[in-house]
Amino acid sequence: MLGIEQAELAKRARVARGTIRRMESFEGEIGSQTSTLSKVQAVLERAGIEFLGGDQPGVRLRTLPAKAEPPARATAGDGRRK
Repeated sequence: MLGIEQAELAKRARVARGTIRRMESFEGEIGSQTSTLSKVQAVLERAGIEFLGGDQPGVRLRTLPAKAEPPARATAGDGRRK
């Protein structure tokens, strides 16, 4: 979904690569320490993943706002007086 490799996710979350590999192998609920899950979830959320709950748990890509254009810079010949 994001194209982040296991090694990169592990590095960003500061967990072992084997932990990420094990998490990905689970069917259904992931069995892991709460602190480890929180670290991985935080990295994924910063990258644009939204975790869904309720009757249909899952994930989706969050819609990110469009980047605003930087303000125009004044030039020497813009008509302003000093």
